[in-house]
Amino acid sequence: MKIRLVKTTDAGFKPLLAKILARRGTRQGGVAKRVEAIVRAVARQGDRALFRYTRLFDHVRLTSATVEVKSSEIERAMARVSKQDLDTLRLAAKRIAAFHRRQLQKSWSYRDPLGMLLGQRITPLERVGVYVPGGKASYPSTVLMNVIPAKVAGVKEIIMTSPIGSDGAIILAAAKIAGVQRIFRVGGAQAIAALAYGTRSIPKVDKIVGPGNIFVATAKRLVFGEVNIDSIAGPSEILLLADDSADPVLVAADMLSQAEHDELAAALCVTTSMKMALKIQQAVETRLAETKRRAITLKSLEKYGAIIVARGFKETIDLANAIAPEHIELIVKQPRKWAHEIRNAGAMFLGAYSAPPLGDYFAGPNHVLPTGGSARFFSPLGTYDFLKRTTIIHAEKRALRALAPKITHLARLEGLDDHARAVEARFRNGF
Repeated sequence: MKIRLVKTTDAGFKPLLAKILARRGTRQGGVAKRVEAIVRAVARQGDRALFRYTRLFDHVRLTSATVEVKSSEIERAMARVSKQDLDTLRLAAKRIAAFHRRQLQKSWSYRDPLGMLLGQRITPLERVGVYVPGGKASYPSTVLMNVIPAKVAGVKEIIMTSPIGSDGAIILAAAKIAGVQRIFRVGGAQAIAALAYGTRSIPKVDKIVGPGNIFVATAKRLVFGEVNIDSIAGPSEILLLADDSADPVLVAADMLSQAEHDELAAALCVTTSMKMALKIQQAVETRLAETKRRAITLKSLEKYGAIIVARGFKETIDLANAIAPEHIELIVKQPRKWAHEIRNAGAMFLGAYSAPPLGDYFAGPNHVLPTGGSARFFSPLGTYDFLKRTTIIHAEKRALRALAPKITHLARLEGLDDHARAVEARFRNGF
């Protein structure tokens, strides 16, 4: 298979780009109706609906006695995982924690010229739910990336739900290392609903984080407001910017590393050199012969992969900012100079040795990133996502007296007379 090669001046370029950017969709009518019914049932019936849907979708019979993973099971799982695997998880956890500690925010306050004490108190959330998907692969790195920032932030109780099967030892080990307090063996939209509304077995949380399929993503959208969520994650994507100094083999390797995620993943490269584009196209074809997840990779590249030839530096940068990719990789002579022009991206990988898998596992920054163009307004998951802010206002009499005429004037401009009267009640003899 040859990955498509397209110029920005080609008639089919804009429709292709629109198709790629529209991959995420959690508002599909049939899915939304089904998920809404599941969420409503769990909210009303609790464990009864939770267990019914788990039996229906996952073919697992659960009871209130078996839904929670016992500490003895976790210890047995830890014993089944090799020392090398545990050491790998612990090193990743250490690096992730070190990065996220730098994101911690502090409460602050000051006194203004009127003597008012004004400030903001930063406090961690009380209880957070982390969803870890099952399915096509096992994702211990997802556990670490979602749990450790919450732990660093000081969240008191971290609950994890996952459709853990008999092969879930590595997931349980990652949860133990990351600091999860309770683990429940449920997945899907029903797990999201249980976390949002609470059941007899699963406590209600303040925020739900973690990726999942379209049913999980739709459930998260539906429960937002009842609880907070991180984001509605869509399929993964990478955009590589390559100049004539790039090694086409490295570009091809990184495109394939993204395409193997799933059939909806998008692997894109933009270059201004047709010669380089052809070399990358050939390198992709060569490396495809040895890929292990061939069926998934081929579908991803066929639908959403492309090598794009732009007309110059400005068009390349404009394209990058318009796409607002989850991952952007700069395999160019001066990557830091190019990076200054990039405004919209979840994570930037600068230079040939900043391979995306470094960010996926061991660099330290979070790999939970905004997708589907949402890097225009969303940020990577971080410690700040598990902190809330409370405003502090402490005014003495002289401060309120000084501002009272303006407060009452503005209140009455808005037609809220009792707002004004509430201030006037404190100064019965006038300001």
